[in-house]
Amino acid sequence: MRRTLLSFMSLIVASTAADLNWSQLPPLPDERGFAGSFAGVSRGALVVAGGTHFIDKMPWEGGTKLWYATAFALDKPDGQWRILGKLPKPNGYGVSITTPEGLVIVGGGNATAHFREVFWLQKEAPLPPLPKPCAFMSGCVLDDVIYLAGGIETPTATRALNTFWALDLKQKNAPWQELPPCPGQPRILSCMAAANGAVHLFSGAALKPGRDGKPEREWLNDAWAYQPDTGWQKLANMPRVAVAAPNPAPVVDGKILILGGDDGANANFEPKSKHPGFPRAVLAFDLKAQAWSTAGEVPFSLVTTNAVLWSGQIVIPGGEARPGVRSPQVWSAALK
Repeated sequence: MRRTLLSFMSLIVASTAADLNWSQLPPLPDERGFAGSFAGVSRGALVVAGGTHFIDKMPWEGGTKLWYATAFALDKPDGQWRILGKLPKPNGYGVSITTPEGLVIVGGGNATAHFREVFWLQKEAPLPPLPKPCAFMSGCVLDDVIYLAGGIETPTATRALNTFWALDLKQKNAPWQELPPCPGQPRILSCMAAANGAVHLFSGAALKPGRDGKPEREWLNDAWAYQPDTGWQKLANMPRVAVAAPNPAPVVDGKILILGGDDGANANFEPKSKHPGFPRAVLAFDLKAQAWSTAGEVPFSLVTTNAVLWSGQIVIPGGEARPGVRSPQVWSAALK
């Protein structure tokens, strides 16, 4: 019998968050690493594709952010990374969706434009484009339906999209549906998870234009759940903000785990070269109790990255270790 995407993406095992033992897989084959990459499982291999880094100077020194299209694959945990190919164009900060049928790449963008394209990696089958160009959104899959929340339409946007889109992969040639958006503020860089028949949406940042015309962030710690039959429900607020935490959030022992994320406490830290990194505490949302707790720490400080279920483990491949600084490290925790 064909497994549903819900069972694949929301794997629940008899373990606790604090019991997860983290170790490192072979690092990505680029010493700088990447932020905003796409990552997931394709034909049994762990894949990391696209993303950005700074090659000459840090952003506060006037450095230029470079965008990449290369896709790397790791066939087994003790193997070596290989070049799988390239994305159609340099891309980052979209959504990656792993399904039993393959890896779906959704939206994203570069320095000058955001994209509507949605496509299978390594699979020749059409998928409809997004209703609007979109990057910096969050996404997950529930019962063979991809859900996307928020994001921004252009690289210079000063307001987040107030959108909630769905694509039913069971329906051939079905278009994206525009569903009622989250009642909370429109946001970027939130975190999502599918569990217990609901899509969960956590944290993120709202945007507004600043005095200089550039976007300013409002850091959010609210939490929501969406059920296809009943709509949105407000959940207990998170103990802290967790912007750009690894997405989609893994579910372990009936708890959704938010692995770190930026709480905004050091957003204006100086000197920027000495930034201490992002919080490492794990927040756990108990699906039965509908309550939050802390569940230990992770040994890494990584945001704008993915959480991938692969080869019996949660994998966090690269990401941003502190502002402007990427990491090639690939962390994993075995699921017991």
